[in-house]
Amino acid sequence: MTEPSRTLHARHRAVTPAWLATYYREPIELTHGEGRHVWDSEGRRYLDFFGGILTTMTAHALPEVTKAVAEQAGRILHTSTLYLSSSMVELAEQIAGLSGIPDAKVFFTTSGTEANDTALLLATAYRGSNQLLAMRNSYHGRSFSTVGITGNRAWSPTSLSPLQTLYVHGGVRGHGPFAHLSDAGFIAACTADLEDLLGQVGGRVAALIAEPIQGVGGFTSGPDGLFAAFKRVLDRHGILWISDEVQTGWGRTGDHFWGWQAHAEAGPPDVLTFAKGIGNGLSMGGVVARAEVMDCLDANSISTFGGSPVTTAGALANLRYLLDHDLQGNARRTGAVLAGRLRAAELPVVRELRGRGLMIGVELVDPATGEPSPEAATATLEHARERGLLIGKGGLLGNVLRVAPPLSLTEGEAVEGADLLIDALKEAVR
Repeated sequence: MTEPSRTLHARHRAVTPAWLATYYREPIELTHGEGRHVWDSEGRRYLDFFGGILTTMTAHALPEVTKAVAEQAGRILHTSTLYLSSSMVELAEQIAGLSGIPDAKVFFTTSGTEANDTALLLATAYRGSNQLLAMRNSYHGRSFSTVGITGNRAWSPTSLSPLQTLYVHGGVRGHGPFAHLSDAGFIAACTADLEDLLGQVGGRVAALIAEPIQGVGGFTSGPDGLFAAFKRVLDRHGILWISDEVQTGWGRTGDHFWGWQAHAEAGPPDVLTFAKGIGNGLSMGGVVARAEVMDCLDANSISTFGGSPVTTAGALANLRYLLDHDLQGNARRTGAVLAGRLRAAELPVVRELRGRGLMIGVELVDPATGEPSPEAATATLEHARERGLLIGKGGLLGNVLRVAPPLSLTEGEAVEGADLLIDALKEAVR
């Protein structure tokens, strides 16, 4: 790290919270990007396989998005929801249509945390209850209410909460008491556990909130159809299903546009939250819900920054590009290339390679003992950066690599990135 980078890091540490994490022993500043590549302040180029935590969804400096943002910024930057906005209405119309939720309405926020906050507000108001179901190993945001429903101790700094949260089995297929079962047996056991839990709860439960693929938890998931089985139980009790699509939405999984569609036989969720990729780096999130649920609040509300002219103009351009260029199909194709190459390497440090499309988790263990190895994950992160590849890290124990490139990734870049990651894994073991 050069002296300017060291100085910036020291300044950063002096004025930001001690709990505000940065990657790498010597943190880097990313100054610009193009396509699937970014550059740091020292001029080094990296192949970006994390996209600012799955947020740069299409590409860095996508001309269609930067043009839309610049043109809108030249007209007006801000109005608030107190005034009409054609770009906000058009984007809401498109998202409502794509959501699969009948009679859908959309509310825009500035982040996934705020989107999940809003979903919790709607569900608890609609059902008249503060009782929530959430998945073990889950993550839903950084606010007081979303920390209170997060089932991952590494990201939950307090047990205080305005909500009573009950945690359900099913978010992790490869670990836990049901891991030895077949997929059908796993679904049956988790559903029976849900039924048993609801039979012991006093009062009404408002909603189940669940990520179709758990992001911070290490790209884990239950088998396809799990949430369909859950929804049949929830429907009998009148409990809402909130699908947290902050990381799984917009075609990233390749097989489906939304993560919930892997469980579609029971129908769509009642509420869907989104963020990250839709803005391609712009600060945007939102909630889609059945009109009956969305309209249940009996007090005034607005958003100062949600659905702003600039973010909705950029998100519209981003969404058009994604649909016009079939980036969902590209995620399926290039994700298969990337995962196939990693799988073929047969590295003993890799316990499991999982995920879908361009959302790939690589769980690492100590080859000698088989025990989870956060040290191997940290070392691989460093060695990958040294080789010009940026990836992420997660999992309950911090031993999972998170690989999630922009959806415009080429097959050549998928091969290049896989080879760099394989080399970094081998170096980490050495």
